[in-house]
Amino acid sequence: MKNRIIGSFVIFLSAFSAFIIVAIILLMFYIIYSGGSNLLSLSFLLDSPKDGMTSGGIFPAIVGTSLLVIIMTIAGVPVGTITAIYLHEYASQKSIFTRMIRFAVNTLAGIPAIVFGLFGFGFFIQFVGVGIDKNLGVETVRWAQPNILWASLTMALLTLPVVIVSVEEALRNVPKEYRAASLALGATKFTTIIKVVVPNAISGIFTGSILAVGRGAGEVAPILFTGAAYFLPQIPQSLSDQFMHVGYHLYIMTTQSADVEATKQIQFASAFVLLLLTFILNFSAILLRQRMQKKLVS
Repeated sequence: MKNRIIGSFVIFLSAFSAFIIVAIILLMFYIIYSGGSNLLSLSFLLDSPKDGMTSGGIFPAIVGTSLLVIIMTIAGVPVGTITAIYLHEYASQKSIFTRMIRFAVNTLAGIPAIVFGLFGFGFFIQFVGVGIDKNLGVETVRWAQPNILWASLTMALLTLPVVIVSVEEALRNVPKEYRAASLALGATKFTTIIKVVVPNAISGIFTGSILAVGRGAGEVAPILFTGAAYFLPQIPQSLSDQFMHVGYHLYIMTTQSADVEATKQIQFASAFVLLLLTFILNFSAILLRQRMQKKLVS
């Protein structure tokens, strides 16, 4: 009887906590939507900014944010997945090298985002970019300046610990019997990982990707120095171009605008678009995960 009461209380507490979380999210969406509902329209989403972002739309910012997340995911998720596979499947858990890698991953997870921005500026722009321009012999600066590629690679480094931890946890949940059965049938360790381990851990791999996408879409600090621009009416034409970002645009309008009150509706509308864009990117990743799972099962 006592255990039943405790079990019922735990279920009630869990359900109530979930309800509170959902209610807070819906309330946040409602407040932000109501603050900028007068501006939310197709023209606001599809037009370029005008008059220093006091009129027009935020289409370049939407495109820039989407491109940043896509390039970041392409650059960061494979590296994080391969690193997690090495740490869990190949590396000796007692070796100093493995401990150093884990220490580095844990340290990266705790570093403030602004530090990644400073690192990206110093390494990608002043070191790699300058070196590329010198080797190419270009007359004008192209790569030794902030652009969408350096910003994406900086964000990939920021989200790398999230991917590594998520993928490694997924690999840890794959039963050891699966590996033993595959090896007993004559498969090599590499074949076992590719054909058995990874397919059974694909859910965790995509979960890491989804977490990386969610953080990359909303993070602003690392791109302050590496590629984001406040007012750029055109979309990036190449990887060496700067770009607009919805989060950075929102930050500037709320802190640097000459008349914050006059742009308050634009701020709320931009914040709602950023939340919606993050939701769409995460939902797309979830759908892709489900489709991959169905293909692997069939």
